[in-house]
Amino acid sequence: ATPIGVPSRHFAFDHDGSAGLIIHTEMEGDDAVIRLHATVDDLYDRIIYRITEEKSGNPVAEAEGERAEVRLSSPHLWDGVRDPFLYRVTATVYQDETAADEVSLCFGCRSFAFDAEKGFFLNGRSYPLHGVSRHQDREGVGNALTKAMHEEDFALIMEMGANAVRLAHYQHDPYVYDLCDRLGLIVWAEIPYISEHMPNAKRNAEQQLCELIHQHEHHASIACWALSNEITASGYSQDLYEAHLYLHDLARSLDPTRPTAVANAFMLPQDSPLLEVPDVIGYNLYFGWYLGTAEQNGEFLDSVHAKHPAKPLALTEYGADAFLAWQTAKPRRGDYTEQYQAAYHKALLEILESRPYLWGGFVWNMFD
Repeated sequence: ATPIGVPSRHFAFDHDGSAGLIIHTEMEGDDAVIRLHATVDDLYDRIIYRITEEKSGNPVAEAEGERAEVRLSSPHLWDGVRDPFLYRVTATVYQDETAADEVSLCFGCRSFAFDAEKGFFLNGRSYPLHGVSRHQDREGVGNALTKAMHEEDFALIMEMGANAVRLAHYQHDPYVYDLCDRLGLIVWAEIPYISEHMPNAKRNAEQQLCELIHQHEHHASIACWALSNEITASGYSQDLYEAHLYLHDLARSLDPTRPTAVANAFMLPQDSPLLEVPDVIGYNLYFGWYLGTAEQNGEFLDSVHAKHPAKPLALTEYGADAFLAWQTAKPRRGDYTEQYQAAYHKALLEILESRPYLWGGFVWNMFD
């Protein structure tokens, strides 16, 4: 590992691995309110924040203090894939009028809304999310992808027309969130609390959530904090339920600007109390692949929506495996042909398009 050298007065990057700079951005009418909080190790004289436009470098505003608030009147909005405009905050700590340390992060001005009847909204307009789930691993390199590999992945995601990505099932490389900001992709960010609730691991889940939020809450692209994925696959318990209540409250206390989310296995009963814990919910459905018919995905989603009419709902996983070399004139479920996969995706797109209450749909999985 390469050691990091910093002066005695430096931004506290040991605070959950963050940059020592927290940026909260909220829209209030036509204005953006930017709340800044810096943490510095050792004594210092002052902290200066300078806000600039990311691409042009044009100065926008300045502020001072450990905590500061800046109001931008009618800012240039971060507007998804159409116009992912970014600003940059550069924070400098001074001692005896000399700059001792500096950190810099990008942010965007935008508003998100999840409506239980009308779906997802970006900056006040309907913006249905169509995206993919993505794992960051490759043959031969495992989890140690280079920036060029990440860029290749996201070039393919953009080429297929996605406007959202579910980063499953863990925190990804920090560079990935930067890419999503610059490309305008809406992000579902998630911690690795997966498939089995382990009572002795609750502290670990808490730490993972704190690190995810403190390291990445400045990113314009992130729309929600996901608490778990298919966590009831190995059973349901009161302890599991209470752990989710705790994580939900923790996420909302750390970042009140974003909702919490949970992706549920399709085996989870539709009357489960777990569905009421997060702000928004998703189901991972594979009717038409592992069992049943593709049309049953829509029937299942309609049933969940009827039982939880106030809860924004998404299809957080769907898909059918295929080998490109396997072709047939008579596709059927389970045959792994390209024809069946294409027919399956067509059926699922029709389900998503015909149900405006669904705020998003994510193909499983973009890369395998």
